Amino acid sequence: MNLSHEEEENSLSLSKFESMLKTNKVFFFDSEEFEDIILHYMDTGRLNLAKKALKLGLEQHPKSTGLKLVQVEMLVYEDKLDIAEKLLNELYAIEPTNEEIYIQKANIHSKRDEHEKAISFLKIALKYTDDYADVYSMIGMEYLFMDNLELAKENFIKCLDEDTEDYSALYNVVYCFDFLDQNEEAIVYLNKFIDKNPYSEVAWHQLGRQYYALKNYEKAVWAFDYATLIDETFLGAYMEKAKSYEKLKKYQEAIDCYNITLELDDPSSFVLLRVAKCYERLGNTEFALNYYLKTVHEDPLLDKGWIAITDFYIRQKNYQKALYYVNKAIGIDGDNSLYWKRFAAVNTALHFFEEAEYGYRKAFESGDINLDTFTLWTDVLQYLGEFDTAIEILLEACNVLPDEYEMEYRLAGLYFLTDDVTKGNLHLINGMKLEPKHLSLFQELFPVVWERTEVQNTIAKFKK
Repeated sequence: MNLSHEEEENSLSLSKFESMLKTNKVFFFDSEEFEDIILHYMDTGRLNLAKKALKLGLEQHPKSTGLKLVQVEMLVYEDKLDIAEKLLNELYAIEPTNEEIYIQKANIHSKRDEHEKAISFLKIALKYTDDYADVYSMIGMEYLFMDNLELAKENFIKCLDEDTEDYSALYNVVYCFDFLDQNEEAIVYLNKFIDKNPYSEVAWHQLGRQYYALKNYEKAVWAFDYATLIDETFLGAYMEKAKSYEKLKKYQEAIDCYNITLELDDPSSFVLLRVAKCYERLGNTEFALNYYLKTVHEDPLLDKGWIAITDFYIRQKNYQKALYYVNKAIGIDGDNSLYWKRFAAVNTALHFFEEAEYGYRKAFESGDINLDTFTLWTDVLQYLGEFDTAIEILLEACNVLPDEYEMEYRLAGLYFLTDDVTKGNLHLINGMKLEPKHLSLFQELFPVVWERTEVQNTIAKFKK
């Protein structure tokens, strides 16, 4: 690897400084060398070495404004804001046109959550700086802290006008567009940016993401294509392109993109799972199962992987195999409500109703309070003849999920089965008030009750 002249000089300075520390000899460095050494140690988190370099630097160059500004940066880093501010005021008296003084004042005010003040100092820094891009980016960040996304976006755009390769600013601009739900505006901006910077793979990738958000998947693929043409190792672009192909039902093309990501990086359970689903949609069940198994091998704790295999076998109507895999999943994570719900569904399909009831109960105990959990659970209890338990569960569920016609019709039928005609009529009327079009659900679930004279009379009176 070839180092630039500047990088080579920095490397030599660091080696010379560390050699000095080991031998206790004192070498001379100019003030800029000391600044680079200190900032390097701060950037790499070696604060003790940074402090040693600062101490030696100030001993050799006691009047260096640059070193004193680095000292301010270190004080700000350590949250010694009052001391830093005092030192900055002394430096301001000496060099009132030094932009770094205003930038550090802004950093102090930002740390104090005084973002308006920080912005006012950064605007002064703009008068004296040559690096407009950096200052505009900092102003943008201050506006982000204040949740003023429009002004943040405006300043990040100004930053990019100065430095088109500041990808951090580009991501921040897109973040602002996304947060403001301005996908169309983002596309207009990114197209203009690409006109000036056609080889910016990041811009093409972000353009693809905007088209994807708008469900324009053809355009999304087109944009991601350019990103991967510019950078053939752009993992994220291949991934997004594959997802777009899936949306277009072009499953083989999606598989091809996912396979490229597997070549570029270590296998991920997410990619293996997506490949499995694509093969299944192509009707290639052998390859699908192979990739489902690879998914759980790669990440045995991935619930989506185990559920996917279970669902695969459910779709194949191979419930015994489905039961094997859902039991394996439960063995890994017995508190996962999704596993228990699938366990219940599979046992229901196998007509193991007691096991199914146990599964729904465990799903509920694991935190599942979805409507279908309560309805399926009580349907199983009804089949088992445990009407009172089913009623108790539905009444409890009504406190969590009020005004659900599915539960009202079920309560009505169960009360009629327990010969509580008054409550049966009450809940039947409630169900019809909520959703009269779905009265057929009541008939389907309780065909014998439906035929009763008192039930038909209640329905007839309601329809009048």
